Amino acid sequence: MNPRERVLTVLRGGQPDRVPKMVNFYPVTLARYPGREAGEVFDTEIRFVRISAPKEQEDFLRYLRSLPRDVYIGSPDILRTYHDWGYHPHLNRDAPLGDAHTIERLAAAPLPDFMAQVRPAELRAAVERLHAQNLAVMASPPHLGGELFETAYRLRGFEQFMIDLVENPPLVDYLLEQLTAMHIAVSLALTRAGIDILGLDDDVGEPTRMLISPAMWRRYFKPRIRAIIETCRRANPELHIFWHSDGYIEPIIPDLIEIGMDVLNPVQPDVMDPARLKRLYGERLAFWGTVGTPQRWAWAEPEEIRAEVYERIQTVGAGGGLIISPAYDLEPEVRWENVLAFFEAVEEFGEYGRGPSGG
Repeated sequence: MNPRERVLTVLRGGQPDRVPKMVNFYPVTLARYPGREAGEVFDTEIRFVRISAPKEQEDFLRYLRSLPRDVYIGSPDILRTYHDWGYHPHLNRDAPLGDAHTIERLAAAPLPDFMAQVRPAELRAAVERLHAQNLAVMASPPHLGGELFETAYRLRGFEQFMIDLVENPPLVDYLLEQLTAMHIAVSLALTRAGIDILGLDDDVGEPTRMLISPAMWRRYFKPRIRAIIETCRRANPELHIFWHSDGYIEPIIPDLIEIGMDVLNPVQPDVMDPARLKRLYGERLAFWGTVGTPQRWAWAEPEEIRAEVYERIQTVGAGGGLIISPAYDLEPEVRWENVLAFFEAVEEFGEYGRGPSGG
């Protein structure tokens, strides 16, 4: 199988020739490979295309003057997205719509027009270049950490948005409808460009519980995520849906499957048991992630990482259904020997029909 076939086989519920691999770094962690992305460095099967920001020279250092110069905020793409939303977490005014307590005030505060940044021909050409290399292609709409929940609370302020969810449902509905319409438009443009995987995100979990109740998530967020997925699937029935949420989200996994999610990320093993989720949902869902915690990546011995890779392939990867990767973005503190041990172990143990991954 070529890399794209390998990934698509997993997402369709089949067993590929070997376990596909991925990795995400904080950009500063990958600084030893200037100008290169993680997928290129480590030859992963999935690559990303992004909405291109206008080629303006933005002096983002003006936002950082109050911070030491070694403080890392994000990549230029992240900073540009924050700028477009009017969201500057390193300044005191970190909730641009925090005082918009009525629908009229929200309506008077225009949201960014990301469709103005969409260049369909460039997007399609970027997808076609990657497909010509037999790589699977993924893309996500621009957002503030997540399409709906995270963007809304960053615009309103976390505490205020939590109050809104209980005390001001009409305001929440209005804001979420505006965000949903925006993300449908951009996600549809990405879908029409020919991507294989649409990435949707919202961190709604913490280590032991969800940040909001499952009932509240179903009330506000489930129907809107469904609308994004169904609209894009009408344009391309073969589109695969990736869902990312840090933390514990077990109560809503059946809901996510119901509305069309194909692969769950990152399945943090210190929060949810990957082998248990495989037993419960493996016939309907693929898993992307599952390996390590920040502490293990920073302090474990390489053999411990190798053992965890082996265990995940034996359990979560049995019969397919696994895109193996670190369950957290790798931070600057990571031991580089552990990164190399991860990829060496995937190469050694990851082939189906030969070696420990079985067949």
